[in-house]
Amino acid sequence: MQKRKLGSSGLEVSALGFGCMGLNFSYGKGIEKKEAITLLRNAVEKGITFFDTAEAYGPFTNEEILGEAFQTVRKDVVIATKFGFKDAIPSAGLDSRPETIRAVTEASLKRLKTDYIDLLYQHRVDPNVPIEDVAGTIKDLIQEGKVKHFGLSEAGAKTIRKAHSIQPVTALQSEYSLFWREPENEIIPTLEELGIGFVPFSPLGKGFLTGAINADTKLEDIDRRNIIPRFSKENRKANQVLVDELSEIANQKNITTGQLALAWLLAQKPWMAPIPGTTKLHRLEENIESTNIVLTVDELALINKTVSAITLVGDRYPKVLAKQIDK
Repeated sequence: MQKRKLGSSGLEVSALGFGCMGLNFSYGKGIEKKEAITLLRNAVEKGITFFDTAEAYGPFTNEEILGEAFQTVRKDVVIATKFGFKDAIPSAGLDSRPETIRAVTEASLKRLKTDYIDLLYQHRVDPNVPIEDVAGTIKDLIQEGKVKHFGLSEAGAKTIRKAHSIQPVTALQSEYSLFWREPENEIIPTLEELGIGFVPFSPLGKGFLTGAINADTKLEDIDRRNIIPRFSKENRKANQVLVDELSEIANQKNITTGQLALAWLLAQKPWMAPIPGTTKLHRLEENIESTNIVLTVDELALINKTVSAITLVGDRYPKVLAKQIDK
């Protein structure tokens, strides 16, 4: 597995990380803990060193899975986790008060069975707490050795700059894929200017870019995608043209549509490390193979031209969650 450095921070991670949320949270019922642990250990054996979790995933249980999985290989992996939701429940609102950050960090350390967190993200920007206070608190935690690096998630350019002036931001985690390219407008140029790494989540469009989901797909009742406007039946039908067009390009290269989407992301910037998630070993292996795929200049141009000609429909978040996105 190739390695990449997140911006100018020096934090080295596998070119492809592993988004752990779906193991037991958000996308249906997930898989059993023992099965999840086995999958994570398989990921390490296959070269993935970068794993993403959060106290809100479960809540709490996702971190516990990682803690058990990585006890014997802790020094070989980079663990990223997050704080920022009141009582670790997104629907309860935001809470990034310094005392909360400290309490969450201590609790996360215990669940992860470690004495340091490699990368600690603010899960969402809290408008009620100055970002300077958040960055200052992380700076203290870094000086204490409990945290190695500071990250932000779904933060806007102004917030990134303010935070970075207090404590250098190692990475921004935000949604970015061929299904959602908005970060190209302002966020990516800002990160490049400041030397901050980018960790795209949902790099496969929450599964849509794999081609495994269409208008007729029945999602589990507890699947979070049921409340996402872009995943309504009519919007999935309208957006199917994107997958169909990408599939044609992928077929010509004898790769899957998902691999094409990941290879495209990896080709954007050398300081990006996407974090696709999965509950299946064969999907994990398929994702990893994308790191060996080289897209030519002409192929990248064709992909960009194809996607730019398609108007996708549907918001990526319901209104209640959209309010938590920093502008």
